[in-house]
Amino acid sequence: MDLGIKGKKAIVCAASKGLGKGCAAALAREGAEVTICARGAEALNATASELRKSSGAKVTAVVCDVTTEQGRKELLAACPNPDILINNAGGPPPGDFKDFALDDWRKALEGNMLTPIALIRATVYGMMERGFGRIVNITSASIKQPIAALELSNGARLGLTGAVAVLARKASRNNVTINGILPGPFDTDRLRGTSEKMAQARQVPLSVIDAERKGAVPAGRYGTAEEFGSVVAFLCSTHAGFITGQNVLIDGGGYLGSL
Repeated sequence: MDLGIKGKKAIVCAASKGLGKGCAAALAREGAEVTICARGAEALNATASELRKSSGAKVTAVVCDVTTEQGRKELLAACPNPDILINNAGGPPPGDFKDFALDDWRKALEGNMLTPIALIRATVYGMMERGFGRIVNITSASIKQPIAALELSNGARLGLTGAVAVLARKASRNNVTINGILPGPFDTDRLRGTSEKMAQARQVPLSVIDAERKGAVPAGRYGTAEEFGSVVAFLCSTHAGFITGQNVLIDGGGYLGSL
């Protein structure tokens, strides 16, 4: 299927690896011009080179901290009029509610709520004027089912979801959609890192934790960045203009609710 986004300009945040890289790769395969950003220069530039070779697409790498105003200025200077925006950021650390200071909450909100809002605000009205736009916020399955010890992430991501819900409906009249993607357990560095911490805390082999976590997923496995990116690319396509204001779970059936 031709997704109809060849030549469209896309920004993908936190795209040096993991789910962001999967999204950038999928968009580049479809012929979009992709601007990717991350804080680590080595990994980001390696990813940009890899995507150029594999897709032949134009890929621009911007080394910046997108959670800062300066970082966002640098990103938008490289791609001032994007047709596609993929908001993505690593989640705040886990912990116990009683141990979280107000500064911890502020950092969580800055990274996982206020930064996406700032980028949406800077780009959505231009999309509306041009008559096409696709915004996808990568949040978490915790939007539907809060995850213990991830209260910082639960709160910030749910705040973002509520903040853009009305805008998603307003923008749709101009062929601009805003949707959230709610990933469950995907095979990423973050998942492996949390599994290692769990193994250390319980003093068991990592393989035990890995088996338990996969066993808790009805699909019996972790998701891959490639299949995640394919779903996001479809939501960015010309075929998905009637899908907006939605929060799509990609979790291998882990959420057990009917709605």
